Amino acid sequence: MARSRFRGDSGLTLRMGGVSLGLGVLYLAFAAILYQTPLGAVGIVIVLALAWGQWYFSDSLALKSMRAQVVEPHQAPELHAMIDRLCAMADMPKPRVAVAVTDLPNAFATGRTPNHSAVCVTTGIMQRLDADELEGVLAHELSHVANRDVTVMTVASSLGLLAGFITRYGMYFGGMFSGGRDRNNNGGPAFIVVFLVSLLVYAVSFVLIRGLSRYRELSADRSGAYLTGRPSKLSSALVKISGEMARIPNRDLRENQAMNAFFFAPAINRESVGALFSTHPPLQQRLDQLARVSAELSEQG
Repeated sequence: MARSRFRGDSGLTLRMGGVSLGLGVLYLAFAAILYQTPLGAVGIVIVLALAWGQWYFSDSLALKSMRAQVVEPHQAPELHAMIDRLCAMADMPKPRVAVAVTDLPNAFATGRTPNHSAVCVTTGIMQRLDADELEGVLAHELSHVANRDVTVMTVASSLGLLAGFITRYGMYFGGMFSGGRDRNNNGGPAFIVVFLVSLLVYAVSFVLIRGLSRYRELSADRSGAYLTGRPSKLSSALVKISGEMARIPNRDLRENQAMNAFFFAPAINRESVGALFSTHPPLQQRLDQLARVSAELSEQG
């Protein structure tokens, strides 16, 4: 847990530690299998290079995927002022501030460390929320940065993406392993092993990401609500955004689903099958938790 004025969350720390340990085992297993294939050490280098690149350039990659632009204070004075105030309250470094021009109402945080991070909001969310609601969403996103859970999610995603890539383009890799050799070579069997391990790695990383992602969203809701002292505003933002998501064209939702694990609210229609595999907890669970935080703050006041 990074040092800041956001409330500590031992549950989040334990879960991030468990996921990190699980990812370490997966990386070692994946590297060991790749080493036995014709790719050999090159396969291991590819895995490590992709993981490092995903981690090191996570903020830039995420912003580019959303076609977001970093904005300076004179370009978005109210947004910068809000983030300045929250960062001062949380005693944390100010991240880069970006805006994505899209009607999708959402926000996300990304970056490898609190000193190398970015917070992005869409024009859609700024048009739909009032200042207090947007402040609650930004406090939520800043807590992800302060708690460093966005870093763990980035590394977790990179391994799953690599395994999914190998699985999806299996025919190509199979030809690469066996092409140009006699039929008795072991390229085919080696690829089958890599293919099956890739499926397993993708499945395990999927479970790890979903388990951590749902908890980290609840943790960020709590942290953001405690920081601003206005959980009702965050609840209002959640209700508005979830309601508006149903009005976004399915094509636009599909285009942005790769960012779901990082979004404030998932880019899915809650009535779809995809909701069963959501990276976020159910809306009602989030609202119930914020209601308990509101009751707690009222008793303290």
